[in-house]
Amino acid sequence: MIKQAWLLTLACLILMSPGIFAGANKIKKAHAGDNPPSYIAFSEPLSEAARYRHALDRLTFGPRPGDVATIRDIGLQKWVNLQLHPELVPESPELQERLAPLESLKMSSREVYTHYPSPQMIAQVARGRAPLPEDPDLAAIVARLADQYRARREAQGEPQNPPQNVTVSIGAQTVVSQNTAAAKPPVALPPAPPGATQVVVAVDNKQQLDPNDDADLDLKVKLTDILTPQQIEKLKNGKPEEKRQVLESIPANQRFNFVYALHKQQRQQLFNLAPVALRRELMLSVNPQNVVASDLSEGKLQRAIYSNHQLQELLVDFWFNHFNVFMNKGAERYTLPTYERDVIRPRVYGKFYDLLLETAKSPAMLFYLDNWQSVGPDSPENRHPNPNNKTRRGLNENYGREIMELHTLGVDGGYTQQDVVNVARCFTGWTIANPRKGGGFEYNDKMHDKGEKIVLGNRIAAGGGMNDGLEVLNILAHHPSTAHYISLKLAQRFVADDPPPSVVNRMAKTFLQSDGDLRKVMETMLNSGEFWSKGAFQAKVKTPFEMVVSAVRATNAEVTSAYLLTNELQRLGEPLYRKMEPTGYSSANAEWVSSASLLDRMNFALALASNRVPGVKINQDPWQTMVQRDPMELAHYLLDQDPSEPTKLAIEKALASSELQTQLMQNAKAGPPRLPSLVAGLTLGSPEFQKR
Repeated sequence: MIKQAWLLTLACLILMSPGIFAGANKIKKAHAGDNPPSYIAFSEPLSEAARYRHALDRLTFGPRPGDVATIRDIGLQKWVNLQLHPELVPESPELQERLAPLESLKMSSREVYTHYPSPQMIAQVARGRAPLPEDPDLAAIVARLADQYRARREAQGEPQNPPQNVTVSIGAQTVVSQNTAAAKPPVALPPAPPGATQVVVAVDNKQQLDPNDDADLDLKVKLTDILTPQQIEKLKNGKPEEKRQVLESIPANQRFNFVYALHKQQRQQLFNLAPVALRRELMLSVNPQNVVASDLSEGKLQRAIYSNHQLQELLVDFWFNHFNVFMNKGAERYTLPTYERDVIRPRVYGKFYDLLLETAKSPAMLFYLDNWQSVGPDSPENRHPNPNNKTRRGLNENYGREIMELHTLGVDGGYTQQDVVNVARCFTGWTIANPRKGGGFEYNDKMHDKGEKIVLGNRIAAGGGMNDGLEVLNILAHHPSTAHYISLKLAQRFVADDPPPSVVNRMAKTFLQSDGDLRKVMETMLNSGEFWSKGAFQAKVKTPFEMVVSAVRATNAEVTSAYLLTNELQRLGEPLYRKMEPTGYSSANAEWVSSASLLDRMNFALALASNRVPGVKINQDPWQTMVQRDPMELAHYLLDQDPSEPTKLAIEKALASSELQTQLMQNAKAGPPRLPSLVAGLTLGSPEFQKR
């Protein structure tokens, strides 16, 4: 029924959008003479059946059961064009439901900063051991946390001592005054909600407390006020599934009390078992900043697994790595939700100049490559420095180098070290307002180098301002070396590590003729015979991210906790948003192929097929029926093709030896051997499943 509705929707879209599908079958034939002899395989076309498989391997995160039949029903080229136009395809309601609890992904950088502050800072301010934040929004949140703290203590009948450290008043004219040695002048806060009254929080100056311990701020309610004795017993000594059931039964209006009825260590122990909403509250009480990191990784996994816009998600991943930033650098995580959502995602099918401009202005990139601190040597900022600033800032070349080497021209793009210096000078003054508080882009003319610059032979006159940087972006975005480099990287991601020059050259020509239209560049590649060739078929190795997602999709598994599934990516070597180098994660085969990494993948596959990967649940009943008929039927079902002879031999050898079965499952920590799990695990760990 769902499939019929999906096909009917697509049929209506095709009828309503004839222009998009006109000429959809015009795949240009690849000729052997277009490339050197070593590329001969790229002139040999795939069979029709192989094309279906190739489309799902390269333009999605891997096929789900029934996807090949869907493409046959729609028509291959029409399906490809729908992937190139995701605005025509309704997004999955299931995905939208799964993303809904991940609130930080919907916030601005400033909202993320104010909603997810450091827990140590909150506790220290509430105790009077640190000054209230100068930021009014954050100060208001901390003040209200102090209000809750006092209310909890009064509710428990605890005596309130005279204030010794801090007084927090909330009213129409809200003011905070502090009686500590480190006190600052009173800070005015936004008006509190109607009806709020003065609140006084008493803290003993003499008490020496661990700054990482928040026991004195906990809500001193008893678990017996929330859970039955039987539930408490299960939570303490039950099996993981029993604990999950208890946690899922806690009403929404009791979550807050439940969280603060536990000690900090107890809360941390429940992260892996709690449902999403409760886990986020547990994490908020321990370290709010980690909620942002978790939301980002979970959201990326959920989109890759469940989105109907598969090619768009692949391109978001590609362009994020192309314009990589590292989440664990300083306050970078505050900027990442808006960076991926507002800078990368809307522009993967747009003009390259627009994408380059928005990344250049993004606080995420400015902070990551330190351009926000870059100051012209002879700028007013350096000629008349702030007397309170003991360090004299200078020119930072990081962004000037990476924008040419990694973002546009490529390392062989024809630039010099002097170009690096002059590009860096052009971008002085491109900075961040309040960089550690979620501020946005701003141009500070006092930091700018006003001198003349020569960039790639182009003269940029003296006396300019922000336009110097804009002129550099225009030069780079329309340079022939950029057209070739971007086309090469896309072809390396989607065609082969060493793509034939013919397709790269055609893509670069389209880039230049279309003013850097990235959708048209992708169309040129996907309409090429080289893409649909034997040379491209299964020529790429999946990254760990792609392997995990494709395995979940192939098994039609249900993700019960994307938070736990992200741990598998850490173990396999690709923790999301945590590539420190500006290169981003590579798509090259050599980066991911080694005996150790392939063994890790096999162990993951066996554990997944045995329902031993936390956060994922597979319905194995259909597998049992298939294996009873023929073990290779299950292998074919998961691969959507017949297994190779080496894979068949490996499965047959394992089925014939109980000793080998036990050894394989023990190595993978996958529990006792079961034939369906064994066959499925060996198939998902096979060489052909690692290819795309």
